[in-house]
Amino acid sequence: MNISRATPISEVAENHQVDGNRSLSLFFGKYVRIGTKEPGVPVRCPRYMKYWAYLAAKLAMAGVFLYGLRLSLAYLLPAPKPVFQIAEPFGHDLGYTFLMLLYSLVSVGVVWAVIHDQRYRCRTCLRRLRMPILTGNWTHILLGRPRTEYICPFGHGTLTVDEVQITGHLVPNWEPHDDMWKELVALEDSKK
Repeated sequence: MNISRATPISEVAENHQVDGNRSLSLFFGKYVRIGTKEPGVPVRCPRYMKYWAYLAAKLAMAGVFLYGLRLSLAYLLPAPKPVFQIAEPFGHDLGYTFLMLLYSLVSVGVVWAVIHDQRYRCRTCLRRLRMPILTGNWTHILLGRPRTEYICPFGHGTLTVDEVQITGHLVPNWEPHDDMWKELVALEDSKK
């Protein structure tokens, strides 16, 4: 089969030969997971690009919101009465300085909310993680530290967050699940 760039993707998807894999790698670029071991055909796929792109989009939207808020605050504030020839009223005008303090606190809060929201999202489908389960024991801190496990509602993975962080900040552990339904069917078959 002669594969060109104009071949319909449905026809290529039905073809499980090497030419079909080459055309898929041409069509999708280097981010496609290709099943062949040919030299020149990429086999690695960035798994969480959608996760990081969503975080970047949320941070960009927060930046646009905060920039608009700052411009509107500068527009709504009356011009200070100049005592000296100063270009920036920050530090010289108490009302303006206090308002910029509040603005900086709101800015930090918005960025924290964006990052906190992103931390508790699925790395695959970007849905909020649900069903927190407390594991471990508070009386056995050294052997089985208390943790909270969150699971994706579609079974893509589990996020484990330590409740006690004795040695400093610990990054939450994300464990992806390959195919939850295969695991469940295998468990059911093993019981028979």
